[in-house]
Amino acid sequence: MSTPNNPPAMPVPDPRALVDFFARSLTSFTSSSEPFRVLCTLPHLSNNNSHPPSPRPQQQHPAGDIIVLDSSFNPPTTAHASMVRTAVSSPRDRVLLLLAVENADKAPRPASFPLRLCMMEALGRELVAAAAAAAAQGHGGEVDVGVTRKPYFHDKARAIAESGFYGGGSDITFLAGYDTLVRILEPAYYGGSEGMRAALDPFFDRARLRVTMRTDGKWGGREEQEAYVKGLAEEGGKMEEIGGRREWMRRVELVDGFGDGVSSSRVREVVRMGGSGGVLDGLVGEEVRGWVEREALYNE
Repeated sequence: MSTPNNPPAMPVPDPRALVDFFARSLTSFTSSSEPFRVLCTLPHLSNNNSHPPSPRPQQQHPAGDIIVLDSSFNPPTTAHASMVRTAVSSPRDRVLLLLAVENADKAPRPASFPLRLCMMEALGRELVAAAAAAAAQGHGGEVDVGVTRKPYFHDKARAIAESGFYGGGSDITFLAGYDTLVRILEPAYYGGSEGMRAALDPFFDRARLRVTMRTDGKWGGREEQEAYVKGLAEEGGKMEEIGGRREWMRRVELVDGFGDGVSSSRVREVVRMGGSGGVLDGLVGEEVRGWVEREALYNE
């Protein structure tokens, strides 16, 4: 993750002020025509709660990769954190936690968008702190909290690249689950194979996919998932059958999962069944758990 010069200790924002900040920021974004916006960058550089969080555009050159975790963050989990931490390979890499808010005018459940953004900020705080603890120089890079109105990965990648926020020359790496890869390569989402090529050719020109295997559900075991991805890259294989390009798979990396059974839905289930405190250990970080308990999220 990229690193600001001599960053001060990161302040802890007042929870009510942070909810208000994200509510106002979300209203501003949805009232605009922008497809993508970074709302704030961690670590916060002001220790004064009267100064709201703010974004910091990429200034370091040459820039590293932009590591994008695109999720509903309902809530962020330790699996999300592990996906990010293992994807960052250079001090110049920068992390973007991205929330799609196309339906922001409809009350999302079970946690509102402003509260999800607060939990994303909490996840970002945890990532920066963990990276700082592991780094000899004592700082943990930068994490952006952003929003988009675009529902599809190829549109999100274009919006991020064309925003100018990160400058030029950076590869965009999207973190995704195996099930998401299957959906991305489904021609029906694009109106057929021609539409899929029109969408995914520019996507894979500017972006990569780091795909986490999911071996705890309907997608089969590790061997089946590895065989599926290998088959997509073979000449005359499944990719060519569906009208895609096997060259795309050079931009896809398949990695092991983290903590089978750790998911946002699992957290919601545990809380709904009356679990809190230590029951959430290993499922969410301390900062995120604070929001879940303080706001009584997922109790119903």
